[in-house]
Amino acid sequence: MAAEDPSVHSATPPAQANAAGQRQRKKPQTPSARKTSTASSASQTSKISDKLARLGLRTDMDFLLHLPMRYEDETQVLGIREAALRGGSQVQIEGKVLSADVQYRPRRQLIVTIADDSGQATLRFLNFYGSQLKQFSAGARVRARGELRHGFAGPEIVHPSYKMVTQGAPLPTALTPVYHTAEGISQPLLRKAIASAIMRSEWRDTLSPARLAALGLQGFEASVRLLHNPPPEADQYSLLERHHPAWQRMKFDELLAQQLSLKRAQQTRRRQGASALPLVGELSNAFLLTLPFSLTRAQEKVLAEIRHDLRQTFPMQRLLQGDVGSGKTIVAALAAAQAIDNGFQAALMAPTEILAEQHFRKIAAWLEPLGIRTVWLTGSLKKKDKEQASAQIANGEAQLIIGTHALIQDSVQFKKLGLVIVDEQHRFGVGQRLNLANKAEAGKIPHQLMMSATPIPRTLAMTYFADLEVSVIDELPPGRTPVLTRVIDQQRRDEVIVRVHAAALEGRQVYWVCPLIEESEALQLQTATDTHAMLSAALPDVRIALVHGRLKPAQKQAVMEDFSRQQTQVLVATTVIEVGVDVPNASLMVIEHAERFGLSQLHQLRGRVGRGAAASICLLLYQSPLGGTARQRLAIMRESNDGFDIARKDLELRGPGEFLGARQSGEALLRFADLETDQPLVEKARNLAEELLRDDPVTVAAHLHRWMGNKEEFLRV
Repeated sequence: MAAEDPSVHSATPPAQANAAGQRQRKKPQTPSARKTSTASSASQTSKISDKLARLGLRTDMDFLLHLPMRYEDETQVLGIREAALRGGSQVQIEGKVLSADVQYRPRRQLIVTIADDSGQATLRFLNFYGSQLKQFSAGARVRARGELRHGFAGPEIVHPSYKMVTQGAPLPTALTPVYHTAEGISQPLLRKAIASAIMRSEWRDTLSPARLAALGLQGFEASVRLLHNPPPEADQYSLLERHHPAWQRMKFDELLAQQLSLKRAQQTRRRQGASALPLVGELSNAFLLTLPFSLTRAQEKVLAEIRHDLRQTFPMQRLLQGDVGSGKTIVAALAAAQAIDNGFQAALMAPTEILAEQHFRKIAAWLEPLGIRTVWLTGSLKKKDKEQASAQIANGEAQLIIGTHALIQDSVQFKKLGLVIVDEQHRFGVGQRLNLANKAEAGKIPHQLMMSATPIPRTLAMTYFADLEVSVIDELPPGRTPVLTRVIDQQRRDEVIVRVHAAALEGRQVYWVCPLIEESEALQLQTATDTHAMLSAALPDVRIALVHGRLKPAQKQAVMEDFSRQQTQVLVATTVIEVGVDVPNASLMVIEHAERFGLSQLHQLRGRVGRGAAASICLLLYQSPLGGTARQRLAIMRESNDGFDIARKDLELRGPGEFLGARQSGEALLRFADLETDQPLVEKARNLAEELLRDDPVTVAAHLHRWMGNKEEFLRV
């Protein structure tokens, strides 16, 4: 750890500092000098405030709730000899500087030797400033903390935290908190700012003593004070593991705020008007009759839930989730048909042009024979085509509009938008979804159906999506064949190429997925362009194509059309084919450097095969040696085809914030609570949230103001 704020690490003894101060005071300052000094000080304060604001620290409550990441025990100093006997552990030592030199072998580094009555130790700095060398003058006294190890020259600490002290300088009487910080904001500065906020605060608990007793929680003020200034006798393990009663109170309050904000957002939306879409009419019935298959029981159940919501005069807010290939698209198309039956337009927005085009081709093929005008709108359309599509949307001629972010452009105006469908909703920001929702008639909010092919474990959905109704398609249509998954070392690449060749000769099609487009020295991964060249040379009798995100949309479209029509046999691709691509004849997938992908992404990619009757295989190529987490991911993929099971295990590996992208708000909704270990608190918070929203709006407002501030606005879409 680098040195802290130099102002805290002054090596000047107090007596000398006072003398220097007296000498300085004897020099009278001119008015202009005083003005310059004041302006400089104000500018410095403003810069610090800006940096603190970027950390989210603006109000006193922001500082109070900026809780420590961990603690350091600086309450005792060990002799160097005793500390050395505890090799490899965090210790604090103190001694006089014997020498300080900059050495250049094997690299530039600052080597400081200190000594106490029991022995000597080395402080090694690999990154340092010239001013630090001056601090470590011979005879100066330093107190250093870090992991003491045995180096070539004896005990040493690499990059210790340290401070220059005087003989007999007092030790802290409490554990020292360590906070999340940013460049230009030192730990001492943060501690001072937080201490000031604690002194200024008027402490009011948002929960009554009776409620706290019933929940088995301690007071808010006592919890905050203890977490920022834990006494030496505090259980350090329970503080670090966040099991301490003070942490339990903070985590409960955070979970309560989340549940309150989500449920209140749901109530707010329900007070907004939406056009009821009660009619399941001629189009919906004809559509069902033309389908060459029957809906599964799970699809029928979910469709009934959606139809019930669409009949209401408040906007539907439903999350439709299902595993890869479970048939979400047909359910969405039936929802759109209901909107059109009632004289309204429906819009479907997808995150990529490839996915949007797949939806357009599939849904248009179902609905256009029934007389429904379906329009395609993306950013890559020519200006003339875009203007024509926009005109048809504005005059109502277009009844179903499918596209990408282009749908939310200011130039696109709907005549009568009744239903918004957002596919892969986690790929869109809140603002983007809000822009589309705002395109309904004045005073009306369109019904919203959000779809996700990333199954979300029930506990996570109940916590992070408490404001949404959640529908789950937990059944695959008949005829979907399970995909056999094999994990193969890259050294066996030649065997894989032979297998690809055999599949192509049998008339099957193959995906070969690569994680990068161009060579990266840092990762040293095989790239899509190199793989395409390699396969083309190795298999001259096989038609091989290449698709990646940097191709122009028209080029991507042409490549995908050729593959869909079986005019190419092998498609080398990046993850642009992750979702939505549906080619039933493709039965073999090779994923290059599978250890670099997340579980959810691997499962989505694997879902591109197994869509036809032929037995399908997914080969996960990996580069040795494998790390522990990568090994776990590949083992999970080999053992399971169940998206919900994979999602649960993905949650265990990654945690909820990363798993959900913090619900696209830009800020994690949970900083302290953990959904796995804190499930009992989640249940208590959910129950209390319902009670407070029903009976105690004053407490709801106070608690949300404390914990959410302006972040609650993110949840109202």
